[in-house]
Amino acid sequence: MPSPIAFIIPALNEEAALAPMLDGLRVALDAAACADVDIVVVDNGSRDATADVARKHGARVISESRRGYGQACLAGIGALSRVTQIIVFLDADGSDDPEDLLQLLAPARDDKADLVLGSRIAAAKSSGAFTPQQAFGNWLATRLMRLLFGARYTDLGPFRVIRREALERLHMRDTNFGWTIEMQIKAHRAGLRILELPVNYRKRIAGESKISGNLVGTVRAGWKILWTIAKYGFSPGR
Repeated sequence: MPSPIAFIIPALNEEAALAPMLDGLRVALDAAACADVDIVVVDNGSRDATADVARKHGARVISESRRGYGQACLAGIGALSRVTQIIVFLDADGSDDPEDLLQLLAPARDDKADLVLGSRIAAAKSSGAFTPQQAFGNWLATRLMRLLFGARYTDLGPFRVIRREALERLHMRDTNFGWTIEMQIKAHRAGLRILELPVNYRKRIAGESKISGNLVGTVRAGWKILWTIAKYGFSPGR
């Protein structure tokens, strides 16, 4: 159903975490008086019952067999109605707390910000949700963005809200781990009204992280993030 607010939730083999995550999101939406929403779960080639669980818990499912976080986000964007004005991105694993939704949505709904980012730093330190490699990689990436672009971010968190018109100005391209940082670099360059707000951050509900849960995923994600910074830092015209 066409809705002014849409949620894009990339999911790969998240059947165990997805049900409580979507149920929690529904509770938060009721509290925020957001009845008219489009919840899109992008099944990114799952081998489990991710798609079935998503449908049973009220989400619209889009299938994207080409693997990659950015590819899933792009597929979700492509499936949105033209009436959608605000897009929320969040993870399927339950690490993002739906109770933070209202504070992230409000600035975009009131047209006081184009991009609202949930910063996990304080909560991650207190909860132990960040692995050491995540914490270091996040610190390095944000420092490099400040050095090369003058962009003052504290986090690359996935929980973010962006106005549709602002997103279209960014011409997003990355198909995997560079998606979040590409958005933040381009948003800074485009002069978007950017707001960072602290959010809760928890350990995933179930399953294993595709990035921090294994060495290969961590290395691949870290390399792609650094490569993306270098690409935009040394090629201003991109």
